[in-house]
Amino acid sequence: MLNGPRLPPRAGGPATSLVVLLHGYGADGRDLIDLGEYWAPLLPHAAFVSPHAPEPLTIAPVGRQWFGYTERDDRERWAGVQSAQSALDAFLDAELARLNLPGSRLALVGFSQGTMMALHTGLRRAVAPAGIVGFSGIHVLPPERAMAAFDAEIIARPPVLLIHGDLDQVIPPMALPRAVESLQRQGITVRAHLSSGLAHGIDATGLSLAGSFLTEVLA
Repeated sequence: MLNGPRLPPRAGGPATSLVVLLHGYGADGRDLIDLGEYWAPLLPHAAFVSPHAPEPLTIAPVGRQWFGYTERDDRERWAGVQSAQSALDAFLDAELARLNLPGSRLALVGFSQGTMMALHTGLRRAVAPAGIVGFSGIHVLPPERAMAAFDAEIIARPPVLLIHGDLDQVIPPMALPRAVESLQRQGITVRAHLSSGLAHGIDATGLSLAGSFLTEVLA
């Protein structure tokens, strides 16, 4: 079972919502838990958790990965999100049960590889999350021959906010409009923001936009 740092609701008492923060390739849960501290004043009754990805990083002695990411191509990404989905799904179910919350009170926030996992898993949840935020990521698609089966798998359609830097050299900015197109094709409401002057990271504008989005969907 996945595990990682947690923050209880800032206001005290039982949580009324859960925000799960999914880190990028080579990081771990400690990398994003500070986002919970940043957004806690906006979401005082939310619990935050930032799980460590299930696998040790294969190319370095420290860090974690949701899946191996050496080729960085469509085939590897598609196999990867499929292989890691069950572990993340089980973790989400366990955290919701621990807090006695329904699946509709869940929000997912991902960065880079974590965004790939948030979108892939969140859109396949039996109960749709309240919303998904993706920073600097990709909506991973299967080979063309598998698109019909892929479409049938999309059973949850939460609102989505995607944010990307226009100077990102790790995941090209073109991933943003492509994700918007593929999500809208599934009938999903998507908001998108391209941050000027931002490389592969999260800036103050992105933090603000995401905080407002989370406050809205978890109201």
